[in-house]
Amino acid sequence: MRAATRDAFDVVIIGGGIAGNAVAATLARAGKKVLVLERSTVYRDRVLGEYFQPWGVAELRTLGLLDTLVQAGGVVITRHVPYDETEQPAESEAAAARFDKVIPDVPGGLSVGHPTTCEALAAAARTAGATVLRGVERIELQLGSTATVRYVLDSAERTARCRLMVGADGRESAVRRRAGLPVHATEPRLLGAGLLVEDVRDWPPQQLSIGTEGDRVFFIQPQTRGRGRLYLMYAADQRRRFTGATAARDFLAGFVLGCVPHCDGIANAKPAGPCAAYPMNDTWMDCPVAEGLALVGDAAGYSDPHFGQGLSVAVRDARMVSELLLASTDWSPTALKPYVEERAERMRRLRLSTAMLITLRGEFTPEARERRRRARQRMRADPELALWLRAGVVGPEAVPAWAFDDRVRERLFAPA
Repeated sequence: MRAATRDAFDVVIIGGGIAGNAVAATLARAGKKVLVLERSTVYRDRVLGEYFQPWGVAELRTLGLLDTLVQAGGVVITRHVPYDETEQPAESEAAAARFDKVIPDVPGGLSVGHPTTCEALAAAARTAGATVLRGVERIELQLGSTATVRYVLDSAERTARCRLMVGADGRESAVRRRAGLPVHATEPRLLGAGLLVEDVRDWPPQQLSIGTEGDRVFFIQPQTRGRGRLYLMYAADQRRRFTGATAARDFLAGFVLGCVPHCDGIANAKPAGPCAAYPMNDTWMDCPVAEGLALVGDAAGYSDPHFGQGLSVAVRDARMVSELLLASTDWSPTALKPYVEERAERMRRLRLSTAMLITLRGEFTPEARERRRRARQRMRADPELALWLRAGVVGPEAVPAWAFDDRVRERLFAPA
């Protein structure tokens, strides 16, 4: 073991994923001395986290990172067709949403592989002047008004001091545990499995589709060069549904769908990554900041992946924390209170929307099917009943608070 070295930074970021690298690029571009510590040497397919909603694309644009991801191969999604077993494909296509029209100057959603996004944002952080270290081991933290992190890189011990530490180390955040900050969680009602595929045929390259058929919710999300990310959501008690040697084959068989035209080009695609499943639930914190510490992204609590909000949440966190740090020399928890308050309300609204969404399309009984048919008709007849769903596209703060009220739920799901 070589002798220890000591360095001083304005900010040390633990976790070089999407949220961490976005913060690093933004702060370094503004002249702050930033260190990013990432354990992995290679970003791998994590199955989840590959789609920015239009409101997340707006955040990327504000951060100056949208072109970075488009140039890295991000596919702009301009159209969402809600295919579903309760209606004919032509009806679903007539109800398609234009994602290129929902937010001014935002081209749509953005589909891009998770490893690609991480690599592109890490490069952007380095170009902006941040020190980004990969393959870091044995990270030890001392939190407080002057935070310290000790770590090993290339068999050498190092120490870094900073004014603020940013925890961006994902769902099982070691930084959060070290700080003793509690996290709340909902009980999963669904599991979600995903698979990256290639040689996708006959699918519109800028069209996202989400719907329900039989005992599963399906997601079809195109990526670049004939690739696509597919997801299936199903009851949480079916833990072994896509496991073992036949997992990918069984998964693709789930895309033989009667309500989706051209689904043969999906079901016969070739696996291009692992088939993995995760519980679908929400987590959140009462306060994701402490003295000398701010948590961002999944480390601060995550939205149920069933709603597809995770990357948008991450880049909103990155923008808000960065703007507050650049606006003042006061980096105390009190100065970060606007982030705490906005995030709490943002995640509350997303949790309410997710609960509505699972009731809408994540229950699979004949009664649930009929309820979904009625609800879809009611939302098309009265757009106010769909504002909670629109919040996932335009941002949870962009619709009125009453859109998340129990009375909306009662009207939407009332018997015929």
